[in-house]
Amino acid sequence: MTAELVRGQNHPVSQSRVEIRVSAGTPVLALASLADEQGRFAGNGMLAHPGARSLPGVESPGELAERHTFTVDLDEVAADVHRLGVLLVLPPGGPVRFGAVPASYVAVADPDGAELAGYTLTGLDAETAVVALELYRRQGAWKVRAVGQGYAEGLRALLADGGLPAPAAAELAAAVLGTTPRTAGADATLATMPTHVGDLRTPQAPPQPPAPAPEPPDPLPVSGHPYAGAPGPAPGGDTGGSPPTISYSHPRRRRTSTEPPEPAPRPAAPQEPGQHPRPVAGDASGWSMDERLYNQVWGMFEDLARTVSAYRGAVEFADSRMDRELDEALSDPRHRLGGSGNAARDTARARREELVAQAQAVLDRDLAQLIAESEVVEPALPAAYARWDNPVWHGHRTPEESPLALRLGDLHLPERPDLRIPMLTRLPLERGLWIDNGRTGSEAAMTMDTDRLRRAAMDMAVALAVRLLAVHPADRFSVHVIDAAGAGSASLAPLVRAGVLAGPPAAGATGVTQTLARLTRRVDLVQMALRAGAPEDLPPDVDTADQLLIVHDFPHGFDDRAVTQLRYLADEGAAVGVHLLMVADRDEASAYGPLLDPLWRSLMRLSPVPDNHLADPWVHHAWTFEPDLPPQGSRVLDQALDRVAEARRTTRP
Repeated sequence: MTAELVRGQNHPVSQSRVEIRVSAGTPVLALASLADEQGRFAGNGMLAHPGARSLPGVESPGELAERHTFTVDLDEVAADVHRLGVLLVLPPGGPVRFGAVPASYVAVADPDGAELAGYTLTGLDAETAVVALELYRRQGAWKVRAVGQGYAEGLRALLADGGLPAPAAAELAAAVLGTTPRTAGADATLATMPTHVGDLRTPQAPPQPPAPAPEPPDPLPVSGHPYAGAPGPAPGGDTGGSPPTISYSHPRRRRTSTEPPEPAPRPAAPQEPGQHPRPVAGDASGWSMDERLYNQVWGMFEDLARTVSAYRGAVEFADSRMDRELDEALSDPRHRLGGSGNAARDTARARREELVAQAQAVLDRDLAQLIAESEVVEPALPAAYARWDNPVWHGHRTPEESPLALRLGDLHLPERPDLRIPMLTRLPLERGLWIDNGRTGSEAAMTMDTDRLRRAAMDMAVALAVRLLAVHPADRFSVHVIDAAGAGSASLAPLVRAGVLAGPPAAGATGVTQTLARLTRRVDLVQMALRAGAPEDLPPDVDTADQLLIVHDFPHGFDDRAVTQLRYLADEGAAVGVHLLMVADRDEASAYGPLLDPLWRSLMRLSPVPDNHLADPWVHHAWTFEPDLPPQGSRVLDQALDRVAEARRTTRP
């Protein structure tokens, strides 16, 4: 039975020798690309086209045609190739966009003729080069994924997005298409792929020996909607304007070593034919186990987003098909007599149930694999990524290096609420955090009384501060607190008792003024020193450690000058190591009007109670966020603070 895929859905490939068949509604060029685990091409030898049809493991078709067949032997594909993409390109002088021609159909088939999985490329518009589907390795096995996304700028942009330098991409595209390369000015304006769902799991490429390459920018998750900075509204809305988006893009590497990354653990062989291999913790790429685990968590998040999106799309398609068939049945006068209308309605509903059942089976299969992976990965996480109830905290010691990322809480979707994906944020914090303690922020918050909600928000802030202190070297992180009215003293007691704060919590208008003045001065001095290229000339009283400012019950105790300083810290502080954690109700700051709107938008809004206010930038799911707090009655927070305090005593001169 052929598995009919929808965009973003994947399906196992159970045999090594397959054919990929393309049926287009117009003559197209059909190409095959080979890429590494990061989705990067390695030059001209990674593209099979009419001028170079044979590559290890794949034989591409010939010239321009409406129908093509690729011959693939996955056992012959090189070990460093992790993605085999099927590319369709409109030729010069032909149709100007895929949206103007009939939808193409691509299938993975048994060489004997039976189709294993098929995909119809719907929803295309201005694209002239598309990635139809890709075969990819996942835990030692091969899968096929329906992609169906592309580039309005054509093959040149596709190749450039895969990592080829602009001149090389233009030259290769010209050779394949038989055209003249564009000018250098045109090469500088490469278009990016607007809706490449299949490439969400591509981490940044590591530096290559013999010398580290210049640090490239972080890859941007892309979707058919605006980028992560300007997504559409999430269900339920967000009191801060655009809904916060979850960024799992890869952290910038600061390593200068030319040594290759440590090899990832090899997945175990499947227990029985047809079964998935057992998941292995740390099977993603990376320069250390922590980095591999970060990438693996990121991949689990992406996999869950994709498989749920495919399921919802399949259900939506089944519903729309049933509605169409019911409309046709009711509009036909012949069905109004003799009971044939009832039979038509029953047939339409039966088809709908069959399609939904097929989609549910695929969803259950993928979720079962993700649950198995989560059960292996969660116990292996380091303290920075682990829940507070993870045993790793009982043996944790203050590290010598700062971590890559920090766990803020858990994310899940309604299709499987018990499957929790860690929500990790990169370090150092590039964006401040805002814990919303207002009752109007969500339905979950409205069910709690004000005092309990405010205490929960402050407890969450303290738990995050303790985690940051515990996972950084003893002298590399400082925490400041503004609690103008003293309302957060109960939650702050563990930090005060352990003596790990940079100073007593600032109270009253005077305390607010002094704390903000001290931190804004630090930002100014560090910025000037960096611009002058002389960071070693900072005054001796400037603390060069990363700083976290916790502001409780804003705007209590803030005048106009203090508000301006706070906005300055939010805008400029992160770049020089001063980070902001707000615990506040936006409604209480409404007296300042739109003046503070940029502040709220610049912060990542979190909720102290489970709430589905977060949206991912790819398929815009409304993810439910749950904060990670120590278990009731546990002393894990106090133990972590005691270790931080002891480490600071031993490192002081």
